[in-house]
Amino acid sequence: MPSPQPDKAPLPILRPQTKWEDLYFYRKADVLYQLTVVFCRRFLPKFGDRTVDQMVQAARSGKQNIVEGFADGVTSTEMELKLLNVGRASFRELREDYLDFLKARSLPVWASGHPRFDALLSFCRDHNDLADYEPLFDKYDAESLANLGLTLCHMTDRLMVRYLEKKAEDFTENGGIRERMTAARLGRRQTQNQEIAALRAENEALRAEIARLRKALGEKSQEA
Repeated sequence: MPSPQPDKAPLPILRPQTKWEDLYFYRKADVLYQLTVVFCRRFLPKFGDRTVDQMVQAARSGKQNIVEGFADGVTSTEMELKLLNVGRASFRELREDYLDFLKARSLPVWASGHPRFDALLSFCRDHNDLADYEPLFDKYDAESLANLGLTLCHMTDRLMVRYLEKKAEDFTENGGIRERMTAARLGRRQTQNQEIAALRAENEALRAEIARLRKALGEKSQEA
């Protein structure tokens, strides 16, 4: 008699490692970091301006916290969510620096209605790789490059928000590693109980068959 299977296999304790390199918001974050390094080199003083360090560190922190968040997410959804939110905060800080740069120099922020806004938005939506943006780094003037950085900050933030919402739903439904470990233990215990019950049923059936055979043999002996 085959052993019955559990109704639903428990989720694996360790989550599969997400390839963050393939995610749009990570790829845009990588562009933002490289763009910011070039922007600061071209348009901010080399010495005596703390803004340079702040902008480069904010861009780097945003990108690195994505990597660290996904690495820690294998065992801790809570830590993944926290680190990704730290990354978002870094990109928001960077966004403010780009805004401050434009405002301090009376340069326009390209928003809806600006003649170059729609083209820039479409370009950022359709392109995610550093190779697509690098030709612009030394070609764009300060206004164009700052607005490019600003647009990428907005877009990266929105993409990260969508991902975080999905992760929160998954956490609500499946829990974290503690819940997965408990589910794995309970699932194994359920399987063991089912196997024991199946063996008991099989033993009872064998005993009944043995008793029937003995009775049949006894009746044949009496007839003989």
